[in-house]
Amino acid sequence: MKFNKLIPELSVSSLKKSLRFYTEIIGFKIEYKRNESKFAMISFQGNQIMIEEINNHWNTDKLEYPFGRGINFQMEVDKIQSILDNLKKHHYLIFIEPKENWYRKGDQLLGNKEFLVKDPDGYLLRFAEDL
Repeated sequence: MKFNKLIPELSVSSLKKSLRFYTEIIGFKIEYKRNESKFAMISFQGNQIMIEEINNHWNTDKLEYPFGRGINFQMEVDKIQSILDNLKKHHYLIFIEPKENWYRKGDQLLGNKEFLVKDPDGYLLRFAEDL
């Protein structure tokens, strides 16, 4: 596995609960774990995230739900529908329903079909399918 140059590391309240969400519902793969640190490196279609149960090592302030206020993690995926189906099957609330968005890059428009969902700790995830 080649590491991306930027890999967010998220502090989570429960590694077990987060791994269930990311692997069983979204479809991430566990690349490796360090059980003694309650840490896992996970990936999905080229997207990489590290998750570690809160250990107060990296905290800059008290963590309160929803974690990650003011940030969303956009992840480009092949198709969003299977993720949506799994989220709905497991009764996860969609934060922003799927829609097409077009973003200007210079004189060009780039389109995405995307939706947003909160993970168990409230981190905002935006899954985007290229149009």
